[in-house]
Amino acid sequence: MSAATTRSRTPDRLCAEAVDLARAAAEEAAAPGVVGEHAGLVSEGDRVVTHFFECKELGYRGWRWAVTVARASRAKVVTLDEVVLLPGADALLAPEWVPWSERLRPGDLGPGDLLPTDQEDLRLEPGYSGEEQPPSNAAVSQEMAELAEAEDADVTPGAPAVQPTAPSRGSIAAVAEELGMRRARVLSRYGLHVAADRWEESYGPRTAMAQAAPATCLTCGFLNPIGGSLGQAFGVCANEFSPADGRVVSLSYGCGGHSEAAVMPKPPQPAPPVIDETRVDPFPLRPARDSGSVSEAGDEETAELGHS
Repeated sequence: MSAATTRSRTPDRLCAEAVDLARAAAEEAAAPGVVGEHAGLVSEGDRVVTHFFECKELGYRGWRWAVTVARASRAKVVTLDEVVLLPGADALLAPEWVPWSERLRPGDLGPGDLLPTDQEDLRLEPGYSGEEQPPSNAAVSQEMAELAEAEDADVTPGAPAVQPTAPSRGSIAAVAEELGMRRARVLSRYGLHVAADRWEESYGPRTAMAQAAPATCLTCGFLNPIGGSLGQAFGVCANEFSPADGRVVSLSYGCGGHSEAAVMPKPPQPAPPVIDETRVDPFPLRPARDSGSVSEAGDEETAELGHS
């Protein structure tokens, strides 16, 4: 350790005693009644000392007025160097500034707000514009060349975003429009991956709801499929009682609202009655020996009932 460093740690006596000079400078720079008690000093170097005073300004809790004084070599007069307001260890500070592109969170976009996208946004890539042409030395058959010429006649000049006419059916432009690629920009591979990661984090197989589910969304009748490559792993939930209703969910996600998880049983059918009281069964009073006897016995019983 050098001698200069050793001397810089020891405050100069005359500079350390210049508390009144430092306070007067602080009061001149600040508003009246804002400078508080002397809060210590620190040596900044040879014959350079900074005095600290409490700040009583509203909204500046923990801040201190720092007044630096110095004197020349072999001089006995202490002079003023600078006065500044500095935060202390427990000072109330504003949060660190973050660019708006990093502060933006889902749900911050309100009605009338415009969210610009960078021209070099990694989530997007150019869509189909019809300007791609095979090289002159490409191995293309005559039939394919004729199809390419016919396709060129169908392509409307200009960017895809300003093409109002619908392409001819069966053309390359029609196929591109059906696939959703006839736009100025479409999702890139990176954009697809970050979207899939974000959706799977919220409604994926690792969530607590999916871990406790009786089955996955792949077998649920409330799952509405989506198109594109993302449709191989995601769909839209259409169960109003599910926590994911109207959300894009992973096919490996699941909840208690699965269509086949707890099917309500059909109402039980009552057993047929042992004795049917709604029907009348005739029974003879005396059993007959043969059919003739049965008729005679029936006539006698009828006559007896009539006399009675």
